[in-house]
Amino acid sequence: MDRIPPQKSSSFSPATFREERLGRNLSLGAIKISEHAPAVRVKEEAEEGRGGVDNAGAGEGEGAAGEEAAPPEEAAEPDLAMLSAEVDAFLAGREGDAPTSISEVTLDKFASAVEQEMAQSEGDDDKWAVGENGEAAPLLAAIRRISALAAALTAVPEGSKFTIGVHRVTGVLHRAMAFVEDEFHTMLEDPRVAKAAQNGDTRSATGKSMRRGPSFNHAGGDPASDGGGGGGGGGDTPPPFPPETVDRLRAMADAMIAVGYMTECTQVFLVARRNALDASLQNLGYEKASIDDVVRMAWESLESDVATWIKAFHHTINVGLSAEHDLCARVFAGCDAAVGRAIFVDLARCAMLQMLNFTEAVAMTKRAAEKLFKVLDMYEAVRDAAPVIDAFIAACSTTDAAADEPDTTTDALTDIKTELASVRSRLGESAAAIFCDLESSIRADAGKQPVPGGAVHPLTRYLMNYLKYACEYKNTLEQVFHEHHRTDIDADDEGSDPFAAQLMEVMELLHDNLEAKSRLYKDPALCSIFLMNNGRYMLQKIRGSPEINAVVGEAWSRKRSTDLRQYHKNYQRETWSRVLTLLRDDGVITVKGSVQKPVLKERFKQFNAAMDEIQRTQGAWVVSDEQLQSELRVSIAAVVVPAYRSFLGRFSQSFSAGRQAEKYIKLSAEDLEAIIDELFDGNAVSMPRRRN
Repeated sequence: MDRIPPQKSSSFSPATFREERLGRNLSLGAIKISEHAPAVRVKEEAEEGRGGVDNAGAGEGEGAAGEEAAPPEEAAEPDLAMLSAEVDAFLAGREGDAPTSISEVTLDKFASAVEQEMAQSEGDDDKWAVGENGEAAPLLAAIRRISALAAALTAVPEGSKFTIGVHRVTGVLHRAMAFVEDEFHTMLEDPRVAKAAQNGDTRSATGKSMRRGPSFNHAGGDPASDGGGGGGGGGDTPPPFPPETVDRLRAMADAMIAVGYMTECTQVFLVARRNALDASLQNLGYEKASIDDVVRMAWESLESDVATWIKAFHHTINVGLSAEHDLCARVFAGCDAAVGRAIFVDLARCAMLQMLNFTEAVAMTKRAAEKLFKVLDMYEAVRDAAPVIDAFIAACSTTDAAADEPDTTTDALTDIKTELASVRSRLGESAAAIFCDLESSIRADAGKQPVPGGAVHPLTRYLMNYLKYACEYKNTLEQVFHEHHRTDIDADDEGSDPFAAQLMEVMELLHDNLEAKSRLYKDPALCSIFLMNNGRYMLQKIRGSPEINAVVGEAWSRKRSTDLRQYHKNYQRETWSRVLTLLRDDGVITVKGSVQKPVLKERFKQFNAAMDEIQRTQGAWVVSDEQLQSELRVSIAAVVVPAYRSFLGRFSQSFSAGRQAEKYIKLSAEDLEAIIDELFDGNAVSMPRRRN
């Protein structure tokens, strides 16, 4: 004879599963089979009134069917324990040689008792609690028993009197599964449900008041680890699942799987944990964005989103995935281990693909120098995720090998690792291209307007600070350039460093660019000041950063120091050699021991004019580095002041005291020192009158 299998409720069909679950009323009262078959109900009540004849009877007492029924008294609540004993006896008899019969009335009462147990369990903190000896909670035990009963009833040959009982029992079974499913989903999506239950908040049983701000930080891990790996901050992070909650989740999962609801159980788990994962990312400030939205986004906004992505990605890799792996393993420990692993892999794939799509979009945006460091941050985050995935692959491989099962989860995790490597490669390629674009930026900066006062050029400041910061990513950039180097820069030297070679290329281009810009100054002395300023700035940045100094090398620094000394000499030659010539007696001022006053007067006039010009022009020149400014002033004073003091000592007496001396000797040696001390301040002033 054909057997009647238990039919699953339509509420679990793929099209209506989600909507039906959300709208389901969990306050289940007793559901009578009279709603299915009133005639059978009347007959069974009549039989119960005459002594409870079981199904083995062959229609005794038919004459009493026509008697007037007494007014029904209010039925007593079904005794679940007593009915469970009858059901257990029936189930045990089904396996023996002498099957035990059971009445439709008993089936109805037992189904009602299970419904009553569900209704009473709402708000019960311990309805899913596992006993001290590992025994199932009464509600789960009742659900398992009614599941076994439904399976046994469907094995009864067609034509028996259990047809109505089958529908009654299986109907209650499906409602029980819906009840377990909702509780399973609520507890999975928000661990605070368990905390609220422990504190007496019965609303948490339905999940109506607690489904906000769920988290994937759970599975009995250390709550303090929530901030690890850069994933901290950005929202109210709920507590992890306590161990007793995980035990209850496992009991519910075992019950659903044992009843044949494996698909529904895994679907609910995946949906709940995906929702929790999404909500946790939102708590960290991360919001999903399409590739088109990211590509069109202004960098100011995108830069902030990248920083948030990095924080969320670190949290997912270092906290979230390990917690999800642990939760999957523990909740599904009672069944095939492959179930928990498969669910974890699905969760990991969804999390990774969602977040890696963002990196793909960033790599597709227009290249710009200011994007380099955020791209490198993303590159490092993706690179550092690979060992975590490797650890999961190793764990799954060990389990699969022990179980002698196909390595499907390992293959799926390997796919995730492959995708990580692909995204890392695109980010690395983007970073290398951005850095190499510095060459084009330098070549394009060919302005024809010199910087006032010979000050440090903005290009020098920007580029040296940029390179200094880039060298803080030295190890990462070396890795990037080894993967994406330019052969024309790296050549074929196996021991060469492509990043160092590229950086030196940029430095040489900057030096050449500054040499060209120095020629914009008409005054050769100012040209030397400009080169001194910029060269000194470059050298200080290099020596002030161990990272960039290690890349550039001491030989380059020594060469630039030599250049600086030469610029200094050039400046002194162009400015002060002419002044010193005026202070020398080259046989023209004194002829045969006699001072030629007209020549002496002309020399003082020329000296005064030269100093006035120097003070007026070079006082407006800029040397912002205090050490270089001091070095210049000291070197000038060391040469010029003694020469002037000597010149005054020899020839000041040639003028008569009073107006004549004041007319030609306008500066004392101290005045000259004061003028020199005011050079390179960026302020043009007039020559002071002689101090008395």
